[in-house]
Amino acid sequence: MVIISAASTILAVALAAVSCTKASSGSSNLTVPPGAVYIDPLMYNVVGANYTEWRNLSTVGFNPTNTAPPFIQVLDPSFLEVTGPSATIRAITSNPGFAFAHEAPIYVPDLNVVFFTSNDGGPLGYSGWYNNSVVSMINLTEVDMTLASTTGDVNVPIQTLNLSDTVQMVNGGTGPYKGNLLFMTSGRALLPSSIVLVNPNPPYNTTVLLDNFLGRQFNSLNDVKILPGTDIMFFTDPTYGWLNGFRPEPMLPSQVYRFDPSTGQVRVVADQFVHPNGIAFTPDGATAFITDTGISGGFLGTNQTLPATIYQYDVDPLTQSFKNRRVFAYIDSGVPDGIQLDTMGNVYSGCGEGTHVWNAQGTLIGKFYLNSTTAQMIFTKSGLVILDEETIYLVNIQAQGVDLITV
Repeated sequence: MVIISAASTILAVALAAVSCTKASSGSSNLTVPPGAVYIDPLMYNVVGANYTEWRNLSTVGFNPTNTAPPFIQVLDPSFLEVTGPSATIRAITSNPGFAFAHEAPIYVPDLNVVFFTSNDGGPLGYSGWYNNSVVSMINLTEVDMTLASTTGDVNVPIQTLNLSDTVQMVNGGTGPYKGNLLFMTSGRALLPSSIVLVNPNPPYNTTVLLDNFLGRQFNSLNDVKILPGTDIMFFTDPTYGWLNGFRPEPMLPSQVYRFDPSTGQVRVVADQFVHPNGIAFTPDGATAFITDTGISGGFLGTNQTLPATIYQYDVDPLTQSFKNRRVFAYIDSGVPDGIQLDTMGNVYSGCGEGTHVWNAQGTLIGKFYLNSTTAQMIFTKSGLVILDEETIYLVNIQAQGVDLITV
């Protein structure tokens, strides 16, 4: 629960039912989407010794206007180039009590379908040492038609995939990769983590590409991206399988790997993480982003002094190793989980109370504020699809995502 502070009345913006609203900040007037709130950072640089609304927990979001979620929180005028003038956040499917929409979103344009997976080992995922997670899909053509018939939220049915038993605890994904879904599985119990290709059409034939590092099992593979202009896979391997009780004790450091499927060569390209998680590249392949969710320790609990950080690297043009590590952003709420980029260079990550967006310089410019943890999101023809565990949201923004298709 967030309680409004006295200072927040300066910036409170009324909900509107028209196509746009005016948000006042000092002498400037911003036209923002309906229901959006503009927060001027200058108004909160100093709160004073008598301030009573200190955020002592990283799980509590910054909502000084006490606006009811979901809403769009504008922290910099440039965020309006992302949203456009009429963006709204609408639920498109939900299943209270089941975290069916956690990670691994893959948008297949030819089918206009988003594939995704349920929570593996976490709360409400109903998966663990003895039970697998579930991969599902939602048809956005059906979503668009249903949304057009009403002004509110909708609940479009999803379809669950019956996949091979070699696919255990899907956590990350990208693609389409040469026409297939590229999934990272964390493994389950003594069944190894793996990289798998899944045909997006029935019967969803599966091919395992990698399940070991020179005879050693990975810890619990997490997320993956393809280096632009190549077919080479880069992936993260934290220890969340063990921390969430569905994998044995880890036997490798938490690292980022490079896998060339044409040669079979696997090697480490970055280390010195607590929990490397999400991964993304700029379209030119020159820069990589890795999220470190070290603050979130599974059964070890939360340690707010550990990283909740997005790191940025240069990609060596010869070796493709990651070098010149620097902090891109530290997260003010929750952890930076999955990560995506748009064509304007903005960086998106699923965090503690919604999806955060930074510009290319690392300035936080806005949030899609849901007041709940969103691990991942994906760009589609219809807008930004946000996975929020028990609910999936669609935000009809004007920004476009970078191309993730590998032909």
